[in-house]
Amino acid sequence: MRPVLSAVTATVALTATLAGGSTATAAGSPGAPERAACPAAIADTATCYSGKDGNGSYYTLAVPADWNGSLVVHAHGGPSLTAGSDPERSAGDLERWTVMVEEGYAWAGSSYRRGGYGTRMAAEDTETVRQVFVDRFGEPELTLLHGQSWGGNVAAKTAEVYGAAHGTGPYDGLLLTNGVLAGGSRGYDYRVDLRVVHQYYCGNHPRPEEPQYPLWQGLPAGAAMTSADLRSRLLECTGHTLAPEDRTRLQQRNLDDITAVTGIPESSLESHLRFATVTFSDIVNTRLDGRNPFSNVGVRYRGSHDDDALNRGVERFAADRTARRDLSFDSDLTGRVAVPVLTLHAIGDATAFVEHEAAYRATLRGAGRERHLLQTFTRESEHSGLSDAGYATALDSLAGWVRTGQRPTGGEVARSCPAFAAVHSGGCHFDPAYRPADYHDRVNARPGGRHWPAMSALQEAVWARVGGVGIAP
Repeated sequence: MRPVLSAVTATVALTATLAGGSTATAAGSPGAPERAACPAAIADTATCYSGKDGNGSYYTLAVPADWNGSLVVHAHGGPSLTAGSDPERSAGDLERWTVMVEEGYAWAGSSYRRGGYGTRMAAEDTETVRQVFVDRFGEPELTLLHGQSWGGNVAAKTAEVYGAAHGTGPYDGLLLTNGVLAGGSRGYDYRVDLRVVHQYYCGNHPRPEEPQYPLWQGLPAGAAMTSADLRSRLLECTGHTLAPEDRTRLQQRNLDDITAVTGIPESSLESHLRFATVTFSDIVNTRLDGRNPFSNVGVRYRGSHDDDALNRGVERFAADRTARRDLSFDSDLTGRVAVPVLTLHAIGDATAFVEHEAAYRATLRGAGRERHLLQTFTRESEHSGLSDAGYATALDSLAGWVRTGQRPTGGEVARSCPAFAAVHSGGCHFDPAYRPADYHDRVNARPGGRHWPAMSALQEAVWARVGGVGIAP
């Protein structure tokens, strides 16, 4: 079977080319890395570089004076919605994760060539920045891939597309922190539910006097909405930023119903609704040519003061199968990894629910790769940044696993944390006993199966041969 699997892997690489516009070979173009200012925390202990690759992605590199010979390649979250590559993004990411440089690792991060959705596009740019580093500094002893938030999806996809399903590849291990790991075809279902449930109770997004459009569209093509406008609509309906005593009875009931039905806490309602507005518009109108990848047909909404009325009145829509397929191809994970994968997730993460980890474990189990996975959890609630001591602990545990071939236990990871907390901020919050519930215990499953399955390697190969294009670069 090995020759067949190798052929499929090669064809998947071809598919990535079709989806992303080019393979990641533009590492040295148009210019070599140039010296740049380092963040204050490492200004005296590292040398930093910046540049722009051949795909138009800005990037940042850092090499500590006491470099341990290993590299962390970073995939950032989002996606942002800037038109082109943000020249400040990768520098800002380095500033957030200087702990990795302080631990002796070189660091490389891409801003991606543009804003907006595109997991395989971002994966290509992530692989390119690795090549930029190798061209400048040579092959590292170890190369570890780190993804945060949506960047967890990007990093996992990078390993699947540019790594080796069997044997060696450019990446020796993956660190996925607070990752959006359920993939696009089901990872945004709770935002679909929020959008339709919010409109049922609030009726102001769109308002009756405004042009009407299907809610799966996010916004009509060419339309825009400011964060202030979106916030005001949510506020007038739910009073979400007001003290409970300052809300009207109707606002409180709307807020109670929306949070109970969707499982989204009031603290993150606004950010999720923004995603279900602006990012959905990008996915549908810009990346999928107006086709709908989302569905809530057959979902039974529960938890409100009147579930029967809600289910009769909520807007329903079915996904376009080609749009669903393209979104799945671009972002869903197959689990075909052959290197150690350590995940770190805040149990109280209100943006990428911790149940994303259950979805990812099921993906690797389905691929027969669960032995490559160690999941760790912390009693934290932040999404965008965890304890520096926790990051250092997880990174050291992953590197040790890669070097020795011995998979640590969650308890061993937790017990190693205090040594790092003595040096780095944030403290230790690991909970080795925690296990997340099933993804669909938190997020409404769509009828027809517990989830929309990701494409198999063979399906990807066949689709590539017939001209599949996925999300536009």
